[in-house]
Amino acid sequence: MLGAGSIGCHLGGMLAAVADVTLIGRPAAMAAVGRDGLTLTGPGSARREVRGLTVATDADAAATADYVLVTVKSADTRAAARELAGRLAPGAAVISFQNGLHNTAELRAGLPGHRVLAGMVPYNVLRSGPAAVHQGSGGALMLEDAPEARPFAAAARAGGLRLVLRADMPAVQAAKLLMNLNNAVNALSGLPLREQLGTRAYRACLARCQREALAAFRAARVAPARLGPVPPRWTPGLLGLPDALFRRVAAAGLRIDERARSSMWEDLERGRPTEIDSLQGEVIALARRHGLPAPANARLVELVREAERAGPGAARRWSGPELLAALGPG
Repeated sequence: MLGAGSIGCHLGGMLAAVADVTLIGRPAAMAAVGRDGLTLTGPGSARREVRGLTVATDADAAATADYVLVTVKSADTRAAARELAGRLAPGAAVISFQNGLHNTAELRAGLPGHRVLAGMVPYNVLRSGPAAVHQGSGGALMLEDAPEARPFAAAARAGGLRLVLRADMPAVQAAKLLMNLNNAVNALSGLPLREQLGTRAYRACLARCQREALAAFRAARVAPARLGPVPPRWTPGLLGLPDALFRRVAAAGLRIDERARSSMWEDLERGRPTEIDSLQGEVIALARRHGLPAPANARLVELVREAERAGPGAARRWSGPELLAALGPG
């Protein structure tokens, strides 16, 4: 697991029951896991204690791996490819379980001798302690269907991970981007996801972002995959329903742990750079290439940058009406 933060530790901890797993991450985090083991919780009351994991802080530890799962932030993808280049065993496959649209291509460009597969994590995982991570929502991992993917898929399922092989991963990644446009809204709200998504004004902010993204996708002839009960093009309208009706119609989508928050909220709380450029930034860039506006997404980038500059715990918490007004007319 290269980039063993919240997602990397979750995946590595689950796979440890059926495979030899090495976590490669920040020194402090790896020291905690090496000392205390890893505690996985959620969804619901599920709990798993994992001991005896191999931990490392350098990509040299991936030299004998059959599979390298890359879970670094999108801004670090090229650096990850450089670190892995020349170190991997012949035949080793690389799987990108990252947000954004271009990480798989960047890894392929940097690792031309290896098969690089696109993956997607649909659920929320946050660090709940120095050596603990919590899964706050459900869903199945998705992985590019290829011969190299099938042994990994079998191991993942044996370890208790739900996983679906897909032949349409670019469409899946586009759909995940639409979902992830809420990360910034949630981070600026400071609220748990369930409470934030249950508030119409916050959903209106997300709907504006999604409409701009859908327009850009149409111009680029990209058709996002249907990952939930409704097609992506219907989602902005669903988000605009009154709260009580939305809770009834979208009940399955609101089955989120009360502690769950977006990874961008966690980044702001810990003083780390966010992935705003790989989320709202992608929409802005795609819209610009096709001569389209994306003002809601652009404004959210500005607000997240302000929050980054404010520092850990000091960012403004926006109410739904305040944030919606800050996005301007829509």
